[in-house]
Amino acid sequence: MTPASTSASASGSAFGPLDPFYPIFDHVDWLHRLVPLGIRLVQLRLKDRPARDLRAQIRAARDLCTRHGCTLVVNDHWRIAIDEGCDWVHLGQEDLDGADTGAIRDAGLKLGVSTHDRAELARALDLAPDYVALGPIYPTILKKMKWHQQGLEKLGEWKGLIGDVPLIAIGGMNVARAGGAFAAGADVVSAVTDITLNPDPEARVAEWLTATGRARAPA
Repeated sequence: MTPASTSASASGSAFGPLDPFYPIFDHVDWLHRLVPLGIRLVQLRLKDRPARDLRAQIRAARDLCTRHGCTLVVNDHWRIAIDEGCDWVHLGQEDLDGADTGAIRDAGLKLGVSTHDRAELARALDLAPDYVALGPIYPTILKKMKWHQQGLEKLGEWKGLIGDVPLIAIGGMNVARAGGAFAAGADVVSAVTDITLNPDPEARVAEWLTATGRARAPA
């Protein structure tokens, strides 16, 4: 597979350009296990957890990622991200409804936004996001969604609409599909269950790093 060549233009992280490989995990234990293998961009997506646990996990993830030169993106919990001095927050369309984007920007955080259709994309672009995510590119088992497979063609359409804003491909992505997503216009490919449901997550991360031109010795 040809390594991603678009990542050099994907700007805006605490550690330089956005990495082309963007895994998402639902517990900080995954980060402790896999970030040291060479992950340089990761999202912590915590749902339905007590407030104390949310803060503890985000704080631990922040410290871990700082040690390993990895950009941490906090999903949804923008207030805690501000309080804990994080650099990035990701908001879905429903998350945007209750978010104070002015406070997020005033705190210096960068913002990624999920999109699925033209109306959501317009809403996202009004916020001058630091990346736009499109999905699901392929059918996904991560969560139930009213949107079906978006397809690679829509990636190209989105990239034409957003220009230099980094574009994240998410949903049903795996190593074999990554090359097609990059060729279609994605700057970054996000993976979730392709790693967490794999019988050997460490080996799968190594495959992703190779596929995205990021293979290297562990930190």
